[in-house]
Amino acid sequence: MHATLIINPYAGRWKAQRQRDEVESVLAEHGIRARIVESQAPGEVIKLARTAAQAGHGPILVAGGDGTIGEVVNGLFQANPDGVLGPIGIIPLGTANDLVVNLGLPSTLAGAAAAVRGGRTQRIDLGRANDWVFDNNSAVGLEPVVTLYNIRMRRLKGIMRYLVAALRAIGDKGEWHMTLEWDDGRFEGPVSLVSVGNCPLTGGLFRMAPAADPTDGLLTFVYGYAPTRRKMLSLLPRTLSGRFVEDPAIHQHHTRRLVITSEPATPLQVDGELRSEGLRQVVYEALPQRLDVYVL
Repeated sequence: MHATLIINPYAGRWKAQRQRDEVESVLAEHGIRARIVESQAPGEVIKLARTAAQAGHGPILVAGGDGTIGEVVNGLFQANPDGVLGPIGIIPLGTANDLVVNLGLPSTLAGAAAAVRGGRTQRIDLGRANDWVFDNNSAVGLEPVVTLYNIRMRRLKGIMRYLVAALRAIGDKGEWHMTLEWDDGRFEGPVSLVSVGNCPLTGGLFRMAPAADPTDGLLTFVYGYAPTRRKMLSLLPRTLSGRFVEDPAIHQHHTRRLVITSEPATPLQVDGELRSEGLRQVVYEALPQRLDVYVL
């Protein structure tokens, strides 16, 4: 079996680079001959995936974390904006590996290689936020502020980095006045966060869209307003289980389309990657049944 392996060497704080030879060896043991391409700069994974898809160099395997997977998906979408993407194989080398957890994919190198070799796939939905597509999660308001802090931290590693970033973002007590319009509803008023999920789990810890299902053809979004830092801190532990949506200040809905306007401008994160530090409008759309992923 021949495949293209896209590696982001920085994934997992250089974990992918350290394990490159091991990944290649495990794939070979499972009869997979991989043409390896490695990104050299931020954002280059998108171009590598687009080029591989356009040249017919599939299937594409992704060695990295959720940000790398998201960039591969965007590259595939640029190459084929109207069709089903993939199949892709996920070699989990990130910090949180949210998509792997959400889909119940193999968490080991051998398991990931066996899934690719087995050839069985699952077709899932994608979401779109303006010009970006995502397989797992996107957000405006507080959540991308967490992403900003996560990017800036160098000493902490692993899941703890996400938790500390969340605490620092809460300390900022960001607040936006937003208008949200979705399939069967509308809201206008103060907002602390809007989290849009194709899947429930993000950041390795947080079930920000606990009712999300990547096969239902819809996006699940959660919005709410916490007027004080104390209120934000009281909600934070409940995001780990998703039970924060039971609080009267939090609202969860399903929709095919969500239009958000914001004042002041809000940052935007897509699959854990910061895509803008200031937007006044974000349009979300569900893209049903658009990505094939290798599963065991």
